[in-house]
Amino acid sequence: MTFTRRDLGRLAALAIPGAGVLPRLAMAAPNSKYAGVQIGMITYSFRDPRIPRAEIVPDMAKLGISEVELMSGDCEALAGAPVQPANPGRGGGGGGGRGRGQQSEVALAPNGCPVNTRSGRHSLQESGQQAPARGGGGGGRGRGPATPEQEAYQAQMKEYQGKLKDWKLATTPDTWKGVRKQFNDAGIDVQILCFNMGMSAADEEIDYAFHMAHGLGVRAISCSSTVSFAKRVAPYAEKYKIIWSGHGHDDIYDPEQFAKPETFEFISGLNKYMGINLDIGHFWAAGYDPIPFIERHHEKITNLHIKDRDKPDKCGVSGNHPLGQGNTPIKEVLLLMKKNKYKFPANIEMEYEVPEGSDPVAEVGKCLNFCRSILLS
Repeated sequence: MTFTRRDLGRLAALAIPGAGVLPRLAMAAPNSKYAGVQIGMITYSFRDPRIPRAEIVPDMAKLGISEVELMSGDCEALAGAPVQPANPGRGGGGGGGRGRGQQSEVALAPNGCPVNTRSGRHSLQESGQQAPARGGGGGGRGRGPATPEQEAYQAQMKEYQGKLKDWKLATTPDTWKGVRKQFNDAGIDVQILCFNMGMSAADEEIDYAFHMAHGLGVRAISCSSTVSFAKRVAPYAEKYKIIWSGHGHDDIYDPEQFAKPETFEFISGLNKYMGINLDIGHFWAAGYDPIPFIERHHEKITNLHIKDRDKPDKCGVSGNHPLGQGNTPIKEVLLLMKKNKYKFPANIEMEYEVPEGSDPVAEVGKCLNFCRSILLS
């Protein structure tokens, strides 16, 4: 899959009646189930602001993806929610937001790892030492008075938050059924709603999430959250009879994170409506092999996230890579799903840096082709 997003758009434009074989292929219903394994994607993969939310469905259809894990914000956008104003403090600026500049020295923790790694912070905590102060002069994070542009943005955000609250209160099951229809009409099955919530989420927000899931007709909600929140949400999952699945990360030093096998086992054992959204890249980067875990807990897994990361180094550092360039056992996982006929989907989560000259849609297409080639070889 080497098409750029522009190439895909040109192919779609050719899809007119009577124009020959290519248009008929372009108009075919999406089908990304290969050898019985459902490959899909989470719409987080299209988080790039260059992709308007209205183009999520047609872009997925062009790629031939037939199953989606829909982010709650994308669901709201497709339902007509108020649009958040642009932040004048972001973007532009020569890309300095992630730049680190030159660093002549890196502070190390007692275990020899940089203090800004999780392993380093954990080592400092165990030894009772304090992390060294950042920067010099104490003014690194000072912001000073707000500019007129920032003040205007703050006023716009306050107005937006009020409008969004009113809009949410006015939603009905038909609001979300209309979103599902957009995907159904394109031949795409919405199986999972991803609705991330922190421990501080109000009861009303939890109810709202389950109402959205019920209206969409999904079978599960995936959520990046905490063990404490899982305890709070378990009664809601049982009340609504919709599975709530914890999405894992790789911070094994935080007992609140879904990272270790025993953490997933705990939350999924709270009741029969509590499940597991296993991100095999994060699980691998946490230091664990997803193969035996999937074999042991497949009945509790609602969906996988497919990404490629490295096995962590001694300091717990692991990067994201295009599929096939890390060492996460993606091939072995997909072949296990094929062999054992698991019904849960394996959803692409494109989280690596998009190469220059490409875009997220083209990169998801490459990920899809990678998975397809494994399953159909």
